[in-house]
Amino acid sequence: MPPLDDAEELLWRSLTRLVITVPRAMSADLEGSRGLTVTEYLVLMHLSEAPQRQLRMSELAERTALSASRITRVVDLMGGRGLVTRHPSPDDGRSMLAMLTRQGLQTLRKAYPEHLRSVRRNVFDHLNADETASVGEVLSRLADAVDAANPPPPRRPPKRRAEPAPRPS
Repeated sequence: MPPLDDAEELLWRSLTRLVITVPRAMSADLEGSRGLTVTEYLVLMHLSEAPQRQLRMSELAERTALSASRITRVVDLMGGRGLVTRHPSPDDGRSMLAMLTRQGLQTLRKAYPEHLRSVRRNVFDHLNADETASVGEVLSRLADAVDAANPPPPRRPPKRRAEPAPRPS
């Protein structure tokens, strides 16, 4: 496998740097103005867009790119602040649902202008309209290719409880 050429090296290093620096800068903006991390903002956003403003915890974890244990901790912390609730799914007692509260929706609405300012300040203020269109198309194509080449692992069925051993008579 040949090493990366100069253009590839520049793209790769810039992309990895952005993956770290943009969320960090946006978290600092949101935490300073609204007391929310980018992760918490994403949880509120995804729940606000979901039917009945609720999602299975596994779906929320997937949409936020967090592990099951990490999304549980985040949702529990947000629940302690009254932003979300967690309850068993009525369709499947084994699944848990995260649901956006009224307070969570109000918090999201209040945070949105700061989020928008941060996105513009950290990204779009540095691109012209043509660059925005072309970079958007390229990154979307790249994201689609990576998703297609790396599908999520199949879901494992829930573990069944072992049947109790028969008692001797």
